[in-house]
Amino acid sequence: MSDHAARTKTLVRRARVLPLVIALMLPAGCGAGEDAADPAPSLTAAPTATAPSSPADRPSPTADAQVVIPTSAFIELPVDMRKVPRRSTPTEQALPKLCGNEFGTGGRQVSASASMTVTYKRPGDPASNVPQGMLHQTIFTFDGTGAADYLRRVRDAVEACPSYAEAGYTVTVESRPLPGVGDEAILLTRTWPQTSLNGERTGGDASGQIAVIRVDAVATVLDDRGWEGTSGSPDVMDRAVREAVRAVEAWRG
Repeated sequence: MSDHAARTKTLVRRARVLPLVIALMLPAGCGAGEDAADPAPSLTAAPTATAPSSPADRPSPTADAQVVIPTSAFIELPVDMRKVPRRSTPTEQALPKLCGNEFGTGGRQVSASASMTVTYKRPGDPASNVPQGMLHQTIFTFDGTGAADYLRRVRDAVEACPSYAEAGYTVTVESRPLPGVGDEAILLTRTWPQTSLNGERTGGDASGQIAVIRVDAVATVLDDRGWEGTSGSPDVMDRAVREAVRAVEAWRG
């Protein structure tokens, strides 16, 4: 064999081996199927409750398909006070937060939950006016003594949170019992410095109220929030508290 033919044969053999060597030298993590960080655990969606007749009037999903929280269990303001009809709201958005997740249940003994929101106005206000506020309501049903335990946990958590920081200001929290409301109830008042839409102090304070009520094995949380950081309406909250008890009692019989 001539020297030229021998060199050609050697080059061919090297060309065939080189891709295999390169492939073996590549890190195992490169290419499709590269290992990534452990993904966050997926959350299984809770079964939904039986849907009310109107999609706009549908509470958010219940935690247990065996317990249905009907729309009629929620408060309904008079027509002349409704700026926007009540609508389903995710519970994590409807529940207020102070120092932490004081109003969450942690899933303990909860058999069902749902939340709705109504945007309200002053009676007689023209349609062009901005709303007066928003009222969020969450209903929980519990097994065993869960509702009473929930009220106790909320009461203890609120007492441990006399104030908290929000948007650069200090919000103070006061609570008191609401005698004669359901089986037991507490009313919280949050107070903060009044500001403009730009966040500038305008003088004086603004406030909003939260009511937590137990009726047998049901607990409901009412959170009144004034529009764009303004004060809520104590009159609306007083009406809502009475209506909430009536609606739950009518539902539970």
